Amino acid sequence: MKIRRYSGSARVPLERRAWPDAVIERAPRWLSTDLRDGNQSLAEPMTPARKLMMFDLLVGMGYKEIEVGFPAASRDDHDFVRMLVERDLIPDDVRVSVLVQARDELIERTVASLEGARRATIHLYAATSPQFRDLVFGMSRDACKDLAVQGARLVMKYAERTLDGCDLGFQFSPEHFNDTEPDFSLEVCEAVMDVWQPEAGREIILNFPATVERATPNVFADQIEWMHRNLSRREHVCLSVHPHNDRGTGVAAAELAVMAGADRIEGCLFGNGERAGNVCLVTLGLNLSTQGVDPGIDFSDLDRVRRTVEHCTGMPVHPRHPYGGDLVYTAFSGSHQDAIRKGFDAAEREAERTGTGPADQPWRVPYLPLDPRDVGRTHEAVVRINSQSGKGGLAYVMSTRHGLTLPRDLQIDFARRIQAVADAEGGEIPPDRVMEVFRREYVLDRVPDGTTGRGVPVAAARGTVTLHVDTGHAGAARRDDVAVYAEYRVDGACHWGAGIERDVQAAALAAVRAAVRRAGPDPARARGDAEEKGRHGRRGAGRALRVKAGR
Repeated sequence: MKIRRYSGSARVPLERRAWPDAVIERAPRWLSTDLRDGNQSLAEPMTPARKLMMFDLLVGMGYKEIEVGFPAASRDDHDFVRMLVERDLIPDDVRVSVLVQARDELIERTVASLEGARRATIHLYAATSPQFRDLVFGMSRDACKDLAVQGARLVMKYAERTLDGCDLGFQFSPEHFNDTEPDFSLEVCEAVMDVWQPEAGREIILNFPATVERATPNVFADQIEWMHRNLSRREHVCLSVHPHNDRGTGVAAAELAVMAGADRIEGCLFGNGERAGNVCLVTLGLNLSTQGVDPGIDFSDLDRVRRTVEHCTGMPVHPRHPYGGDLVYTAFSGSHQDAIRKGFDAAEREAERTGTGPADQPWRVPYLPLDPRDVGRTHEAVVRINSQSGKGGLAYVMSTRHGLTLPRDLQIDFARRIQAVADAEGGEIPPDRVMEVFRREYVLDRVPDGTTGRGVPVAAARGTVTLHVDTGHAGAARRDDVAVYAEYRVDGACHWGAGIERDVQAAALAAVRAAVRRAGPDPARARGDAEEKGRHGRRGAGRALRVKAGR
């Protein structure tokens, strides 16, 4: 790249900036622009049915300010706004917003689209940056300011004629704010406020877009704090921000802007929008949740939200998208899996100690910023197995999916078997396949009479057998099954077997037989061991048998 062609953004002359020490203690106001900014960025804009589905989703999640379209831009947008109004589809506590440029005929048509609405905001915008003044419009600063002022007057003129009885709000955006000189942004906003005359009960929304993100988030925060300090009538101003994500830092810019004085954020679910998208409302809302701040939005069924957004937009959500992606709560790495499993185990122990449910415990599970259950996920898919996984992940899958709590040394042995399978087969190994491998390696098959496979003697006289009784629920076959694991040590080697049967004695005998089978006893010993089996029956390995209660 010819780096010399590019230059960084100018810094704002801001002394004793306060935002670095600020803490976000309450949620900002939210505006969803999925139906306007998000929709206009789609190769195939939403149909009316999909727009309505998206609108219903946003309302159901709790968004109270929703930008529903650009009525003067297309017949579809105009007709959608009319449908919402005429069918009385807008709840009383929801304010819809429509966007319009500062042009007479566009403003007139936009105001007319809202006739009959109970609560609405007209969002007027005018580009103010030097690039637009010089390259696009060919106008001076004064002419640019006059355009915005005249637009505000036209909004009031047509609203007085058409929107009698409407609780009308007014919003102004100096488009390309982040590329505009701060003093000129302030000058234009003050001139627009002189027209609207904000006062108690008559706020004005001044919205500052990072239309194309060009600087680090701290620069945007400085710009917002500068406006926050210098705007007159600040108590009657809702200071709003509209970050884009061209540098991949839209979320950071939005959060720092709130710390710098912003009251409101505009964005889209999962960050849809032009180029790299608008700031993601899902990420911002759940970031607040993980800090103990209520976002005021319902994310309890995030998979449903994602499916609806994907259906309406025709765009998939990336599997690694924060909070909502398919894989964001999934660990494949062995060390991650082990830490997650131990975190869950600790929460369960604390719940037992305090007599509360695990879901009521403070969230302290490594590698997971929030409890997947809080957004409608389960813990089952948190750990998934592939060639990178270790014993901790296997132990978690066997416990949560199959009800088997394996002794540590068996976990290590089983991990080696699974590693070999993963290397041979490639890709992920599903939980059912994990159990299939476990049964093949450690469990004797049942024969038609219901007993465990015959013909394998209990040949433990040459070594020792330690039985580990699984006191958890063995959910691999029947709900009343019990699991026992046999650790057979002979000739310096350890061989494991497992028994999953109706009672502990049958399971113990089956486990010993499986372990002996894996050790491969010599034929000469088999006859004597068969006689030993006949004498001791279901008691297993006689004097060489030790029983150890497992968890």
